[in-house]
Amino acid sequence: MNLLAGFADISLLQILLVAAMALIASVVGGVAGYGTGALMPLVLVPLIGAEPIVPIIAISALFSNSSRVSAFVRYVSWRRVGIVLVCAVPTCVLGAYGYTLLTGKGAAIVIGSMLIASVPLRRYLKHRQVKLGETGLALGAFGYGVVVGGTAGSGVILLSLLMSSGLEGASVIATDAAVSIVIGVVKISVFGLAGVITAQVVAFAVLIGLIAVPGAFLARAFVERMPVHMHTAILDAVVIFGGIFLIISAMR
Repeated sequence: MNLLAGFADISLLQILLVAAMALIASVVGGVAGYGTGALMPLVLVPLIGAEPIVPIIAISALFSNSSRVSAFVRYVSWRRVGIVLVCAVPTCVLGAYGYTLLTGKGAAIVIGSMLIASVPLRRYLKHRQVKLGETGLALGAFGYGVVVGGTAGSGVILLSLLMSSGLEGASVIATDAAVSIVIGVVKISVFGLAGVITAQVVAFAVLIGLIAVPGAFLARAFVERMPVHMHTAILDAVVIFGGIFLIISAMR
């Protein structure tokens, strides 16, 4: 597979823009717990359309999540990782397969709707101070698998589930990354079998993934020094605006 062919009709300036957003999203993701799947579609969709976005994010996430686990490995809750994966992997396969059946317009609407819904969902769960035991975490993971299989930017759901199960701070970020590595492999396998892994998908995914690796270690340096609530508020605004933009563009 010729990766350079994946950048056909894409200018150097556009490639640099994608790379810059990948670094920003990686740092934000390492500090706030999510960000890459929410921010990257805002740059990628206008360039290459909505259809390849979820496969690109799934592949690039392997790089960013692997580096995040390396940076925060001592904080991983492996028991919660196991609970989530047992329940989320089967439904993730269904969600990923459903995504491959969507048209470009349908994919844009699904991604945009997920981005918009993620903000009030996270705030509601935090406001209600929902607490989950292992059974509740398992049930939540079952539903999360369907959503994460077919959308980008749905990491906020897993983040909320882990916080509700009692994790906080770096443990949330580390555990989320460990789960997301396996989920990413599952999604990529489904997309590969469905024939949606193209040279363009791999080229953009590798670009984003490689740029995102140092972002995890920058985030570790900032995580105890920067006010997370400030990053979260800014990200929420960007996510909602981006979701509305994608839906409006799709309807047009």
